[in-house]
Amino acid sequence: MDERTRADVERAEAAIVEHYPRLVRLAHLVLPPAMGRHRRVLTAHGIVQRALPSTGRERARAVLPGQRGPRPEPGYPLVRSRVLELALAQAKPPRWRSPLPVVWGLRLFPRAGGADELALDQALSALSAPARAAVALWHLEELNEDEVLAVLDAAGVADPGAAQRAAVALGRDLGPGTAALLNSGEFDPCTVQARPTDLLRRRQGRRAAVATAVVLTAGAALLTAAGGPDGTPPPAQPDPATVRARQALDPQRLVRAPDDAWADTSRVDFTAWSPRGEYAGDTALLGRALRVWGAPGRDVRVTAADGTSTRPPDQPPRLLYGGVIDGVRVVVLHDGDRLVRYAEPEGAPAELEFARVDNADLTTAGALVIGRGTGWMRYLIAPWITDTTTRDLLRPAAPEKALHVAPDGVTDRVPEPPADGAVCGQWPVARLRSSARVTAQHSFLLTDLGDLTPVHLTYGPAASGGPSAAPPAEATTPAALLSWAHTACSLRGERGAGVRSVNNWAYARQRLPESGAGATWVCSRADTWRGPGRVTVQFHPTVARPERPARVVGRARDTAACSPYGPEVVGETRWRAGSGHWYLLAAGSPAVRGLDVTGAVRRTTRATTLAVGVPASAPVRVAGVLASGGLLHAMRR
Repeated sequence: MDERTRADVERAEAAIVEHYPRLVRLAHLVLPPAMGRHRRVLTAHGIVQRALPSTGRERARAVLPGQRGPRPEPGYPLVRSRVLELALAQAKPPRWRSPLPVVWGLRLFPRAGGADELALDQALSALSAPARAAVALWHLEELNEDEVLAVLDAAGVADPGAAQRAAVALGRDLGPGTAALLNSGEFDPCTVQARPTDLLRRRQGRRAAVATAVVLTAGAALLTAAGGPDGTPPPAQPDPATVRARQALDPQRLVRAPDDAWADTSRVDFTAWSPRGEYAGDTALLGRALRVWGAPGRDVRVTAADGTSTRPPDQPPRLLYGGVIDGVRVVVLHDGDRLVRYAEPEGAPAELEFARVDNADLTTAGALVIGRGTGWMRYLIAPWITDTTTRDLLRPAAPEKALHVAPDGVTDRVPEPPADGAVCGQWPVARLRSSARVTAQHSFLLTDLGDLTPVHLTYGPAASGGPSAAPPAEATTPAALLSWAHTACSLRGERGAGVRSVNNWAYARQRLPESGAGATWVCSRADTWRGPGRVTVQFHPTVARPERPARVVGRARDTAACSPYGPEVVGETRWRAGSGHWYLLAAGSPAVRGLDVTGAVRRTTRATTLAVGVPASAPVRVAGVLASGGLLHAMRR
């Protein structure tokens, strides 16, 4: 080895020592999630420990870009490129398995994070290894797009551009906090938790090892000398992760809950659904559904609710339904966190639809959308539902209509609510009533917003302490139905957003100037399955016709507003009285201690509502005064 090569290797060794945690984190993010957390941790450490170059061929790569932060020593880009090569190679079926660091009797895994870390981990598991490498280079190494492409190309990625586009899409979906999450303990294989393996099995294994040591030694000698029947070495034992992946896609291993399991459990959700449908025992159909889920072909149409992973199952899923819906063979599966609907349309490619359902309950697991057509859909009703009707939210005084449910739990066709931008002339909802064997008979409303799971509608009347003082009630009372009649059309903008539930909170009531009539301020909060909420502030006079939509005066995304964690909300709007005079109207929730108006008009009040005469176009700004003395500006569109 010449002096220049020796210097390169010495610099690489120094880079590994100084940046070891950083390199291990990079390798850990790129490795396939199917390896399991314990093996990923050990493999990441093994990759970095084997990244030291042994020849001079890597010297040309020393010109690879570093990160835009504090620049490391020249050997770092060379080592990083080698780490990426080794980690990317793990995504391919290996001809031989690299040795791992030895850890006897322990399972190692990073510390568990929160909901945001879990969502990011699920999103990463749905990406290819090159795409995960692009995410790591972009968010951890802080490289720009050109630099990421250069590093991926040098690491042997066949299509760096596709990997970079996938990384950009993930960053766009998850927002600016991705880098902070990737630097958290959830993704740190150097800060791990240790748990013992099966202690009883290990003790029994030690005794068996002593008893069979002589036999194994003799057998090994014979096998080394003779090999297999044709002289070849005996086959290697299959990888445990591969075995688990095969078992998860075996239709014979599908989990099937007993009939009436929901009546004998405290966990009333999708885990209590027993399998239904005339093809629930069709092993061929179930096998096709599992194989397509495990490896969907290019012609398979895959859709997923916002924030839902499409990764294959890591354990045998639960069978909920297997049957024919309007000529389409349908299978519905549940893996604990997701619902998966597999469909075989006549003369068309198969379809897969995914939706998150973690932490579902009696209401949010009360139904799912089993089939769709032009302008209609069908529900599959939970086995604990005893009565099903429909109604139009825009007509609160109209009577409900009975909705027929077949013996397999599938309803008759129900009209779809209008899409975003379409005329909002009706808003169908289903009213479900649970069996008294589950709890005191419970009645609730569900509506369809384009996902596999319908949305639970609730109502919170005005209360002294905000949403935390009055938990949302079911939207089945006359006051709740009247509120939803004014606000239902605003749900059009939430289609396909992975919404779990929407609560209408009437946070303030106000007397209108001149007329003395009343008006209601409503904050509609749409909570998604992945956590973040979407908020719409709406204003409507109580004299308006029930079907007349409320006026949307404010919107916000990814906010805690109008929840128990954000009971303070302020809204403002301009309103024209019958006399032709214009007024600025504003209202704060009960947690707001007063209102402050600045701009063309200056006004302060300790009340939670305010009406000030202003010119129609006068620039003003409204803020609520909080108990802490701070200000909360009115939500705007």
